[in-house]
Order: sequence, then structure tokens, then C-alpha cells
Amino acid sequence: MKREIYTIGFTKKTAQVFFRLLNDNNIKVVVDIRLNNTSQLAGFAKYPDIKYFLYEICNIDYIHDLEFSPAEVTLKKYKRKEITWSQYVEEFSQTMAERNIREYIQSNYSVDKRICLLCSEPKADQCHRRLVGNEFREVFNEIDIVHL
Repeated sequence: MKREIYTIGFTKKTAQVFFRLLNDNNIKVVVDIRLNNTSQLAGFAKYPDIKYFLYEICNIDYIHDLEFSPAEVTLKKYKRKEITWSQYVEEFSQTMAERNIREYIQSNYSVDKRICLLCSEPKADQCHRRLVGNEFREVFNEIDIVHL
């Protein structure tokens, strides 16, 4: 049986689309990897509301795990366009290495439960959730990353 890890961004999604995607893909745990989970434009994705909605609507557990978040300085530089995406990737990868993220994943996570990494970007191509998903793939061989 092929194992998978999922990612989702809430921007440009209605609450209905967001929760339906999670429910239809039988997600059991949403791991919020945003640095700031309380100051988002979409009210349904703002903590503590998102934890309540996930559980009440879909019976999904919620974890906010800052180990997978970018360093604040890196995020600010990227948002201000002081660094390119490739420079962001380089800095984020260095942060993940400093945090021993692969050991952290191995000690704290299992892909036996259907996990979905949450961030804000509508697409994963320029979002750190894709990079975190790749770290999970390095730890748990032969998993697919599915971007919802």
C-alpha cells in the first residue's frame, strides 16, 4: 500500500472547498506549519477557530508545529522581496538542517495516519510546505506527496 502525505494552502479557497478537500481525502491530522497562525485573512484558518472547525466538521486533529516554520527573519526578507525564492529555499533548508528536522520527524510523526501540512499559499510550488513534504519523503521512503 502506497503511503502519502498531503499539503494544503487555504488562500483562494472557500471554507467549503477547504474542509471538503480534507474530508474527501480522509485526512486525520492537520499539521499547521505557519509561523503565524492567528493573523490570517481567511477567518476559518485562524487559530483557535481552525482547530474547532477541523474537529467539528471533519473529526480531524490539529497540531501547530513551529519546528516546520521558517525563521522569522527569512520569512520577512522573502515577503519584502529582499531575497528570491531560491534564496528562501536555501535559508529554509539551512534552518531545517540546524533543527535536525529529519530526526524530529522520525521521533514525532508517522505517515500511518493521513497527515496534511497546512500553510497559506494557494499552490505548493513556492511554499515551504512542499519543502517540508520533501523532508517527510526523505524520512519515510516511498511516500507520495499530494498537494490539495
